[in-house]
Amino acid sequence: MYRVAWLITFVLISLNLVYSQSPPKRVSISGVVSDQAGATIVGARVELKTANGSQQSTTTDQSGNFQLRGIPPGKYQVQVAYGGFDPATVEVTLDTQPVPPLQITLAIASLRQETTVTTTPTQISTEAADNKDTVALSEQSLSNLPVFDQDYLGAMSRFLDSGSVGTNGVSLVVNGMEVPNLGVSPSAIKEIKINQDPYSAEFARPGRGRIEVTTKPGSPEYHGTFNFIFRDAHLNARDPFALTRPPEQRRIYEGILTGPIRQSKKTSFLLSVSRREEDLQSVVFAQGAAGIIQANVPAPARTTQIAAQINHSLSVTNTISVRYSYLGESVNNQNTGGTVLPEAGLNSGNMEQEITYNQQTVFSPKLVNNFRLLLGYERQSNVSVTRAPKIVVLDSFTGGGAEADYLRTEYHAVLMETLSYSSGKHLVKGGINIPDLSRRGFNNNLNSLGTFYFSNVGDYLQRRPYSFTQQQGNGHVVFLEKLLGLFIQDEYHLRKNLMFSFGLRYDWQNFFHDNNNFAPRFSSAYSPGKSQKTVLRGGAGVFYDRSGARPIQDILLFNGSRLRQYVLVNPGYPDPISGGSLISQPVGITRLQPNINLPYVVQYSFGVERQLQKSTSLAITYFGSRGLDQFRSRDINAPLPPSYSARPNTSIGVLRQIESTGRRISNSLEVTLRGNVTRFFNGMAQYRLASSHDDTSGITYFPPNAYDLSGEWARSDFDRRHRFELLGAINPGKLFNLGVSTSLYSGLPYTLTTGIDAFHTGTANARPLGIPRNSLQGPGYVDLDLRWSRDFALIKSKKKDGGLKATLAIDAFNVLNRVNYSFFVGNLSSPFFGRAVSAQPPRRLQLSFRLKF
Repeated sequence: MYRVAWLITFVLISLNLVYSQSPPKRVSISGVVSDQAGATIVGARVELKTANGSQQSTTTDQSGNFQLRGIPPGKYQVQVAYGGFDPATVEVTLDTQPVPPLQITLAIASLRQETTVTTTPTQISTEAADNKDTVALSEQSLSNLPVFDQDYLGAMSRFLDSGSVGTNGVSLVVNGMEVPNLGVSPSAIKEIKINQDPYSAEFARPGRGRIEVTTKPGSPEYHGTFNFIFRDAHLNARDPFALTRPPEQRRIYEGILTGPIRQSKKTSFLLSVSRREEDLQSVVFAQGAAGIIQANVPAPARTTQIAAQINHSLSVTNTISVRYSYLGESVNNQNTGGTVLPEAGLNSGNMEQEITYNQQTVFSPKLVNNFRLLLGYERQSNVSVTRAPKIVVLDSFTGGGAEADYLRTEYHAVLMETLSYSSGKHLVKGGINIPDLSRRGFNNNLNSLGTFYFSNVGDYLQRRPYSFTQQQGNGHVVFLEKLLGLFIQDEYHLRKNLMFSFGLRYDWQNFFHDNNNFAPRFSSAYSPGKSQKTVLRGGAGVFYDRSGARPIQDILLFNGSRLRQYVLVNPGYPDPISGGSLISQPVGITRLQPNINLPYVVQYSFGVERQLQKSTSLAITYFGSRGLDQFRSRDINAPLPPSYSARPNTSIGVLRQIESTGRRISNSLEVTLRGNVTRFFNGMAQYRLASSHDDTSGITYFPPNAYDLSGEWARSDFDRRHRFELLGAINPGKLFNLGVSTSLYSGLPYTLTTGIDAFHTGTANARPLGIPRNSLQGPGYVDLDLRWSRDFALIKSKKKDGGLKATLAIDAFNVLNRVNYSFFVGNLSSPFFGRAVSAQPPRRLQLSFRLKF
């Protein structure tokens, strides 16, 4: 063995002496830089260094690639850095032979940051947060894709699973803290992810029920971005339900400015501003007393958002940031369109202010603390356009007034405190999470003049409503909403290729006397073989839901005396009680089911991840979900069978009981392909085969027959059998970039109803005998969006991200101009039965201009 080593050494020395007589041959180093989820990083700084200092540097291009040329043989360090990520360094020894492309993975700055650098094809990681079915898009990826009005969150929400979304909506996590809104303009977004570490105990919802956003920090150098987006009706196709093309126009001015404060290396700022001026129109398609009604209704909207952030390093191990954000919105003629006439619209206004404080303290290389606090104020008001009783002719037209006068105020606080400890093979993380501690005030003046309900236009012409509802009394209420979460998690790497993660979370909500909501979480990842190109990943967890504020408001207001709610069956019209008084009528009450539980979901999954090429991966994952104690409402004082003519307690009207008795079963198989699929295409494709059944449509859903729930078990409202998504960019060269977004879905179900109040509850949602919920099938959905963009260097600079660059872009949405119907009528009494009364927007063009320095 030693003789062989000496022989190899002698040969190498001899060759070195021979080649030293002539100039050394120079070679190149190339590679790609990506984050832990596999998303390429654009604009990362790459430096080639020797012991004597830097030799040359570059930045990664739009595909995350870099190349360093003309390098003589020797020993070097390749150092890669990008804001918000830990820098990575790899040792490279060059001779005269070509070097395989480097694959460099940067970890987001946190306690455990392992940088994987290899000159062989990228190895799939067994880290809990490195699951390859994560949907992750960086700032550059988002800017290259066709995204309507820069609504990045809306564009990413297509990858969410409706069964994983809670009663209170999608969980939005910004910089590690669950928040009510984004708080910054689109250009301040650094990265968006869905389904990263789906069984993390840190968050209340599963990975496919939350959106995680990382925003840009302040920069030590001055940088800025300005965007102008323009749309006009002359560039759009006509809505299929409109007689003429609505004269719409939308203008968006948006951007950010960041840099140091007074040339300080420790203090920086970031200012983001967005102004939206939208002169939009709603399309009315209804059946009135005189025939078909088609109209375009102006619905102008104005939105202003301002956010200012300061980042400061108290020391090398202690950093803080403070951000103030303001949001102001106004919309006129809201809720019109479809069968809702202009007179039934409302004008709304919303104002939000928030202050967010973040602090990270590194006590030691093993111990890190993160503290985040948000304080906010909101004020939202709705005012009806017309002051008149509301008239609803089911699935034909809605007129009169909107009866939507409403004022909501809220003072809220959100807190997140986490402590992370790393020791050997363990990464332990725990903390306290207060998703909401709020003082909520409501002035509920809804339906103060009353609403008449008719089964069809014929009954309306004959003045024969089947129901009349009205609210009277004191609609003002103030209460505290309190949410609390505690968690602890241990990510244990038994071996380099084997990881186990164990977690436990506790959730609590006031008003619900359910105090045993412990949610265990578990996940594992195993990479067999030496190549580590394959990972077997699985997990399971329990996730508790929350009710949101509106059901609590209803319980406090509709207690039988505070705000009186009346429901009259077969009333007169236009005087429901022929000159009498509603005071003598029974009053409705809303209450919680005794011993109600918070709903929860048991989710589990198993999948295989495979590295196909150096920068392409394939993930095949099965997801199962069981929803237990799901919310629904039931009128437990409904008229008794078989005649359904009289309520058991005649002194009470509707007795709405909010229950947790529903259930759901969901199964899906998901296939995700991501990375540089070809030389010119970088992106991801995802196909989902799914099935979901349940017996409730949510907390506000009332079964038609409160005494017979046998027909409630059926397809879920969101049940789509097939779903395909494609997002990516085609980069043929310097001429242009082409962003592509494609969505192909099978149809959603909808319910067949009679349009008759067969059970005399005041609600005409009865189904024909023996027909379950969601028995009808809607059509599929097809959408193709494209974005063409071209970059221009106005002022060139050798500095990273230096100079002044301009980008011109044209986005085309629904390029095929396919009519995607959005609402089908299942009411047998409606003239539109089996037909749609509205559709998704037709083909639209969007022009944009960007300046960046």
